[in-house]
Amino acid sequence: MTNPPPAPEPAAAAEVPTDSAEFASADSRLPGPRQPRPDRRVTLRSDLRASWPDGLVALLVTAAVFVLLYIRIRNKTSSTVSVMPFMADAGGFWMYFLSQAFGWSALLWAWGTVILGLLLSGPRPGRLPLSAPRLERLHRTTSLNTIALITAHALLFGAELVRHSTASWNSALTTAFIETFVPGGYDSGTGQIAIPVGQAALYLAIPLGLLFYVRHRIGPKTWRVLHRFVIVVYVLSVWHTLLYGTNVWYDGWFRTSVWLLQLPIAALLLLRLLRPARRSEKLPLSPGATASRTGWALRLGGRLAVVGVMVALVVVVVSGNDGGRTVPPDDTASTHNHD
Repeated sequence: MTNPPPAPEPAAAAEVPTDSAEFASADSRLPGPRQPRPDRRVTLRSDLRASWPDGLVALLVTAAVFVLLYIRIRNKTSSTVSVMPFMADAGGFWMYFLSQAFGWSALLWAWGTVILGLLLSGPRPGRLPLSAPRLERLHRTTSLNTIALITAHALLFGAELVRHSTASWNSALTTAFIETFVPGGYDSGTGQIAIPVGQAALYLAIPLGLLFYVRHRIGPKTWRVLHRFVIVVYVLSVWHTLLYGTNVWYDGWFRTSVWLLQLPIAALLLLRLLRPARRSEKLPLSPGATASRTGWALRLGGRLAVVGVMVALVVVVVSGNDGGRTVPPDDTASTHNHD
């Protein structure tokens, strides 16, 4: 897929608390001068150090996806070959297919990050495989790795443009940078809309994902408000994928599966809205002294919108009308098993 992106959301619309309370409670039990400081905060450096196992898994998944894409391109069973026949040369365009692989793993990690964030911010299941502090750290590390995967996806896409350019080195770099990172710079076909959508996801994901580490400076309330927009990053990532991913270009089970994966997120988001952890976020039966009519109407509208999204997702999955293009008659045989 070209430039999906990713999105990543690199985080879910949820507050991730600091570990200071955990360290403070540990202080009361550990004697001696080597006790951890009660005011210790989670830092970007500590999370970067903790993110390598998750990052290694992400690289292994990316490598597996790349091998799968490469084999399908070489065997001419991929939708990408149907959309762009000149890319049947798997060896000649390996960097492009590696970019696609990073895009798919970025979308997968963004999905997992959003799931974790919604689990942590809403009513949690009775049993979880990991403790809440470990889930919180995993949520943060998957967020950081999502940003890294999206960035790698975009850089490889730009590198592929440079590699196949016939212009001078400086001109090729400038053109590739504009087409990859400047909104409106890519002016070909569906990319005129799809690539700016992916760029928006990337440019929102980075600050929204990193704001957690400066929340003590901007204030927890401001951070919570801004962090809720992470769900927008994820929506942009999925939208970009469905618009421009040549692996999901045509309608069929694989494209429908991308829609299907959004049902758990919609369900968890609705549960998060119906049963918020904070009392101030609950929706009263009618606007009263604690809630203005406008605020009450907006909250009710948000819940109804998520219900509408869930209904639309179910209709898409059940009907198979997933917005994909019709498979050309000559490519019917090759797309029975398309990516």
